[in-house]
Amino acid sequence: MSGDSTSSGGSTDDKEGKGDKDGKEGGEARGMRTVQRTIDILELFNEHRPALSLREIVTASGLPKTTVLRILQTLRLNGLLWLDEHGRYTAGPAFLRWVRMADQGWRLPAPARRALRELAAEHRETVHLYVRRDVHRICIAQEEGPQALRHVVQVGDELPLWAGGPSKVLLLGADDTLLDRVARRSPHGPDHTATLRRWMAETLRNGYAASHGEHEEGLSSVAVPVRARGGEVVAALSFGGPSARFTAERLPRFVNSLTLAARTVGGNGGFGGLRG
Repeated sequence: MSGDSTSSGGSTDDKEGKGDKDGKEGGEARGMRTVQRTIDILELFNEHRPALSLREIVTASGLPKTTVLRILQTLRLNGLLWLDEHGRYTAGPAFLRWVRMADQGWRLPAPARRALRELAAEHRETVHLYVRRDVHRICIAQEEGPQALRHVVQVGDELPLWAGGPSKVLLLGADDTLLDRVARRSPHGPDHTATLRRWMAETLRNGYAASHGEHEEGLSSVAVPVRARGGEVVAALSFGGPSARFTAERLPRFVNSLTLAARTVGGNGGFGGLRG
């Protein structure tokens, strides 16, 4: 019989090619899973828990002990984790270089730093500057107010996006997928999506956002968007403090001063996440 014969299942080359592709995709998925697990373990450490035992890491991560040991060994070899005198894991010296680079990359230009200092001095309230990271907001700069009773979020602190004046600002332009993910992480569940949409519309209409007791009873905030030269919202500039001092009479003055300062901060971008 003349001619090449092929089976209905396709040629051997086709099957091998498909197998190679599936194997490559499977390997990439496993690699991404390992990276995410490594990040999840690193995120177990914070200023309240700077050192953790192996048992604590296994329990908190929910991963098999063998997997945790393998990841911890890799992190130690790269200087990202260290063993203290009690045999607990803590941040390693390699982070010192990363901290230095982060400080250089996210340091506010002099005019922006001066604008935050002037806000805190004029209104005697603590000023914060936030950027969005996925479903969270991170404080990248702050200037403490002079009053004894004040609410201070430290630089580097991460807060959820489901409530608060800065969160409402940072959600401007968010799509339905992001709003749904934020809502599902809130105490209110998926139904909170409708509230987030309403807050987003109000913030867009008013040009600012305020909150009273949404994250914690007795605390308030007011925030305005910081826009890059192209007009996109890249950060939120806010006052935060006891609700008793965030009265309706003070609100217009807060908004006006924050708005003027936000132009200075946005106009002096070119650092970190505020690049336009």
